[in-house]
Amino acid sequence: MKVTDHIKNANGNTLFSFEIVPPVKGNSIQELYANIEPLMEFNPPFIDVTTSREEYVYVDKAGLYDKKITRMRPGTVGICASIKHKFDVDTIPHVICGGFTKAETEYMLIDCHYLGIDNVMALRGDAMKEEKYFKPTEDGNCFASELVSQIQNLNQGRYLHDDVQGEDKSDFCIGVAGYPEKHLEAPSFKSDLIRLKQKVDAGADYVVTQMFFDNQKYFQFVEAAREIGINVPIIPGIKPIAVKRHLQLLPQIFSLDLPHDLVEAVEACKNNAAVRQVGVEWAIQQSKELKAAGIPVLHYYSMGKSNNIKAIAKEVF
Repeated sequence: MKVTDHIKNANGNTLFSFEIVPPVKGNSIQELYANIEPLMEFNPPFIDVTTSREEYVYVDKAGLYDKKITRMRPGTVGICASIKHKFDVDTIPHVICGGFTKAETEYMLIDCHYLGIDNVMALRGDAMKEEKYFKPTEDGNCFASELVSQIQNLNQGRYLHDDVQGEDKSDFCIGVAGYPEKHLEAPSFKSDLIRLKQKVDAGADYVVTQMFFDNQKYFQFVEAAREIGINVPIIPGIKPIAVKRHLQLLPQIFSLDLPHDLVEAVEACKNNAAVRQVGVEWAIQQSKELKAAGIPVLHYYSMGKSNNIKAIAKEVF
């Protein structure tokens, strides 16, 4: 079922969803199952599965190092199919521009269609670890708006290179990312909103926001989006702080502000167990306020761990 249909069928009730990352290559999927299982009691209508960029590794060949490209967390589509089968829940693979040609993207989307996957999340993706700025893949999409257009073309039966006469068209519901505090590469908040409008105009059906820790940032973002004609559902993304290093890492990586009250509470903690509890309590208050405002879905960035997400959900749903 499409995300938009899940929202419609909820009749104004706030839904619970979360995002996971595939296991590192060589690891079992069983640990992922074990972290999903405790969250199923909250009836998530869908689960997102991320797609990771390729990265460089250096292979030692008799004292000389050969630079190779690999993917440390492959298997997004397979994991989506497996979770869908095991838990009878809709899964949403992240489709990214970086590291994929348009043809490879088309093949991935066809696989998703064959597997009965109704939703995809269209993202530009990050720069590779060794690169400061995002570089488009040769013959790939440069922007998420281009990726959305490619998915919409497939929905209409238009393939990249082939004159296809079949009638079994895909009908993907397309999600895109939004940034309440603007994307770190955007020159201004307004220019970032215009980029989001381009994605919606290209055919995006809903938006999921980057994490934020001040709900006013989200409410202001939604208001500004509505003012320029973005009328699709805007789902807030919530990530509980779990370790002290998040005070430095999250602003640095995601270009966001942390409320001073939260910073003080984390700095007062003697260990990461205490930090984790502060993160849970902050996310509970965030979630309750958002739910009271009639938000359609609360989406949690779990990073594959369920204990803190379960503690939050027990108090909110």
